[in-house]
Amino acid sequence: MSDEIKAVEKRSIIQNLGQIAKANFSTYFMFIALVVIMILFSVLTKGIFISSRNISNLVNQMGYIAVLAVGMTLVIIIRHIDLSVGYLAGFLGAFAAIAMSVWKLPIYAVIPAVLILGILSGLLTSTPIAKLGVPAFVSTMAAGLIFRGALLLVTMGSGTIIIRDRAFNAIGNSFIPDIAHPGFLPKNHLVTLIVGLVGILLFIYSSFQGRKKKQSYQFEVLPTNLFVLQLILISAIIGYISWVLSGYNGISWSLVIVLLVVAIFQFIMTKTPLGRHIYAVGGNPEAAELSGISVSKITFIVFGAMGFLAALSGVMYASRLQSATTTAGLGFETDAIAAAFVGGVSAAGGVGTVAGSIVGALVMMSLTSGMNLMGIDISVQYVVRGIVLVFAVIVDRATRHGR
Repeated sequence: MSDEIKAVEKRSIIQNLGQIAKANFSTYFMFIALVVIMILFSVLTKGIFISSRNISNLVNQMGYIAVLAVGMTLVIIIRHIDLSVGYLAGFLGAFAAIAMSVWKLPIYAVIPAVLILGILSGLLTSTPIAKLGVPAFVSTMAAGLIFRGALLLVTMGSGTIIIRDRAFNAIGNSFIPDIAHPGFLPKNHLVTLIVGLVGILLFIYSSFQGRKKKQSYQFEVLPTNLFVLQLILISAIIGYISWVLSGYNGISWSLVIVLLVVAIFQFIMTKTPLGRHIYAVGGNPEAAELSGISVSKITFIVFGAMGFLAALSGVMYASRLQSATTTAGLGFETDAIAAAFVGGVSAAGGVGTVAGSIVGALVMMSLTSGMNLMGIDISVQYVVRGIVLVFAVIVDRATRHGR
């Protein structure tokens, strides 16, 4: 009799997994893609891809695209697109380089000025969209051309502007300091391991709190066995990444910035009325307007946030290169859009998560890193990344029609 009960329980677990996967395939697609990519390239590169050094470099390279992807996710949620952010990031990175190298301004004055300029640029770009009803791709394409021209103007003299400020260059190239190692512990970066442990504990705590809150409102939650399985798997992933990073130099300042951006915008989108209004505008702008939500105000806020994040991305990129170049920002917007779509945002609006955009950015940068390690030609790389993006959009449309 006990064997029969176990068989029934086993079937119920499998059935639950099947139903949940079918209903949320667009959400799980990015995780499936990431796992497949990491396993594939780990085998093809004989373990080089998964080495501590390469994973650390991958995270640093992902930083400026991940920050852009967060903002792009918000823009797509409200049914718009922003084609200007690549050259805006490049121009503001060059502005920061000129301010420090030519005007000799200190870093504590330059970075706030650049971020404020980013916000103002986002607001100006969104004015025709919010007030005149101009399609977003037209307004942002025009803005992108303007920023491209401005970038060429400010870099015309030297072509490349070298940044010598050590504090600024540390943003994209340095790591958080470690504590003294006791003799009986391994030589891994201890602060990174501690941060990973704290991250696991916070994840478990927030998951239990979220589940308890949903149950109090009688919302549907995962079955207990699947909930525990989810906790174990995600905790294992956080722990593994922390261990891998600790084997090289630990957590970089770029990763710290990305995590702060994710935490702030995730809180805004899930815990504040502003986040609910953004989803409402994306779900149905007309209904949102009738319910008292100002669609134009939300548009200004989202594009202002996008401008802020584009400025931050430009700072991170210029810091990583320790210079500003005439080609800075080229293709950033396509990488950010691809990361957002792979991360689960819907082209129809109203659907998407900040955390998902980060996973999407990691998927796209993992593809690039793995193919570079294998020596695959850049032309083939573009084809593969395009196929992944198209497949992500197809998955979104298929799951939406299914629902």
